[in-house]
Amino acid sequence: MIQKYTNLTLVLKPIFSGIREYLIRYPSPKNIGYMWTFGSLCGLFLVVQILSGLFLVMFYTPHTNEAFNSLMYIMENINYGWFIRYVHANGASFFFLYIYIHMLRGIYYSSYQYPRTLLWTTGILMYILLMGTAFLGYVLPWGQMSYWAATVITNFVTIIPYVGVELVVWVWGGYSIGNATLNRFFCLHYLLPFCVALLMVLHLVILHETSSSNEVKIQLDINDRISFFPYFAVKDIFAVWIVFFFFSYVVFFIPEVFNHSINYIAANPLVTPSHIVPEWYFLPYYAILRSIPNKTLGVIAMILSLLLFLFFPMLDSGIGYVRVNFLFHKFIFWIFLFNFVFLGFLGSQTAEHPTAIMGQICTGIHVCYVFVYITIATAFEETVVFEQDFIYDSKTVIGENEYALEKNIQACESSSAFSILKYNINH
Repeated sequence: MIQKYTNLTLVLKPIFSGIREYLIRYPSPKNIGYMWTFGSLCGLFLVVQILSGLFLVMFYTPHTNEAFNSLMYIMENINYGWFIRYVHANGASFFFLYIYIHMLRGIYYSSYQYPRTLLWTTGILMYILLMGTAFLGYVLPWGQMSYWAATVITNFVTIIPYVGVELVVWVWGGYSIGNATLNRFFCLHYLLPFCVALLMVLHLVILHETSSSNEVKIQLDINDRISFFPYFAVKDIFAVWIVFFFFSYVVFFIPEVFNHSINYIAANPLVTPSHIVPEWYFLPYYAILRSIPNKTLGVIAMILSLLLFLFFPMLDSGIGYVRVNFLFHKFIFWIFLFNFVFLGFLGSQTAEHPTAIMGQICTGIHVCYVFVYITIATAFEETVVFEQDFIYDSKTVIGENEYALEKNIQACESSSAFSILKYNINH
């Protein structure tokens, strides 16, 4: 009995040690606020999505003839099946909302700069994987919107020269979207969240190596930090309570607010919906895709706009604390944010004349923020900081020389030789 208890202790010791180091004793900057709680909320909703998805998998049938009916069976016949399904469907929307807030906070405070470049990169890779996972999950209900969204997205592969047509046939598992396609999407949708979870663990490890950023963009000494528990754990718990209040309201009272009613019609390859609209978190990229008439250029622009976030650390080597304090930077950032939200609005509208033109303008603004504004701001900051450092160093050197000269004069005046020389001159 004692031996079993000892073995169990040896197994659990690294787990409790990791919890103590990463969740309790982790030194956090004193001056971070509630905007830093959204990272914890993202991790929490990843757990919610994985657990609710595991329950749905038990009753879902990945077959073109049974997928839609199995979903209706979960909603109508399984105890609390409607609850699990609505938690999973609406949880994805809440998950992406907090991901976007978390990313925008990092952009505003330039949290992607050294030494957190790798931290930002793993976060963006998680974001891209989650976009793919969400698309695959959107196909699984096998409704009208699901089927035609899969048709539109998978046809992007045909832009690849020479092998595009053969590659899309390989992705479909046939000459059209069918049972093989649904099975492959189901397998990938089941596996990718665990890959995201592994990336999140790596993200946390890197975070604890580099420490969290803060509002003033200054690397604080260990003496200027406090333990995560209980000071920031209380903030996270309070934020979780507030978030789950709104999340529960959506699940129980307005569960279809983010869904499309047309997706409650079984997939029909012979009837195309008049207006194909993806989920709201895809809408900005969908607007970029539709705003360019050429299919190949539209797909390239959409992919570039998605990968754009990876370029931030490469182009921005400026001084973050200088930029945060400039009113002009805040103004440009809010233009970037409003432009991104407006792109989402354009993506939800029909593809008519004003929408396409406005989409092209907003796409240009979205790209210019990274490749034009960030580059100019970096050069400006480096110039300003260099001049300030040069003036400060010059004043320091001049001050030190004047101080040394004054001390030398005082030493000479106190010496006997200087006194004799002064007496002879006066007489």
